[in-house]
Amino acid sequence: MRCNNVLGLIFAGTLDEKMPDLTSSRTMASVPIGGKYRIIDFVLSNMSNSGINNVGVVATKNYLSLADHLGSGSAYDLSKRRSQLTLLTPYNGSSFSSYPETIYNMHGYIENSREEYVLLSPGNIISNFDCTDLFDFHTKKNADITVIYNKMVVPSGYDRPMTISVDDNDRVNRLFLNPQKTNTVENVVFGAILLKKDLLMQEINQALAVNQKDIKNIIQAAVGKYNVYGFEDKGYTAAITSNQDYFNFNMDLIKKEVRDALFNPQRPIYTKVRDDAPSRYGLTSSVKNSIIAQGCVINGEVENCVISKGVYIGEGAKVSNSIIMQDTKIGCNTNLNYVIIDKDVKIQDGRSLMGYDSYPVYIAKKSVV
Repeated sequence: MRCNNVLGLIFAGTLDEKMPDLTSSRTMASVPIGGKYRIIDFVLSNMSNSGINNVGVVATKNYLSLADHLGSGSAYDLSKRRSQLTLLTPYNGSSFSSYPETIYNMHGYIENSREEYVLLSPGNIISNFDCTDLFDFHTKKNADITVIYNKMVVPSGYDRPMTISVDDNDRVNRLFLNPQKTNTVENVVFGAILLKKDLLMQEINQALAVNQKDIKNIIQAAVGKYNVYGFEDKGYTAAITSNQDYFNFNMDLIKKEVRDALFNPQRPIYTKVRDDAPSRYGLTSSVKNSIIAQGCVINGEVENCVISKGVYIGEGAKVSNSIIMQDTKIGCNTNLNYVIIDKDVKIQDGRSLMGYDSYPVYIAKKSVV
């Protein structure tokens, strides 16, 4: 069943504070990833591919980059007569300091939507997920609330992770907040929730009436009041919670099996298109095991890298195990290893920068080194 009765809400600023370098001028959801995408492209494409025609993207600050990337929503097939993409920002003094306050201050938008259900989703999760399976599961179980979980080790960047235990019928019997972190596999809930919008607003109003502003505590309390079920996402999932997570995911994306899991031709990942000429490789170039976007000029050596659009790499340069963002210029005879370079950076000739796989060096946007 297609999800045209579901309103999608994406919280673009999820865990912004965990990545101050990369989110100083943008939200978490608009951080460039994989050479040509932004993090939000994955969750937004999942919704669009599943027939969710009405999507609101909640942004609290630094949302100019996000607004430019999303545009009218046409890249995601969300600008037609009965579909729309809306960027929801603070207005008229409204508070977006917590999830419950944010949802409450958007009550007009939510209540006036034609959809009966709401799918709440964080903006830092990367997966290729079929929301129709979730909606069918929710309907068949006659659930009041369904949370999506993944079997995995809790990412280190979550201060108060949520995990659940489920019975043989997939019903949630316990929800744990901030369990002791171990290297064992848990049922980790990142925050994606499906429920009726009337139930959502009822719980939010009741919570704020008693000054409860922690959405995780609200969800935990709901386990004893409602039919709460857990739906397992068995596909590849990455949660971006730190610069290290960001670096690790980009390096994982070089692996064919990860790309095959994320880029399903039946459920494509959409993004804003930038028309560039094909990348050019000079006579002195050498490229191994890397992702190279369009519009690049490669004259040096590149290995185990993710290179975004419009990057220039000069002769004699050696770039390895690095992430180079859009329109960066790397001079001749440079040596870069384990480096994350933001957009529009200029690395001058002969420079050498080296980090480590557990501590990559970050170079800020528009820097000159």
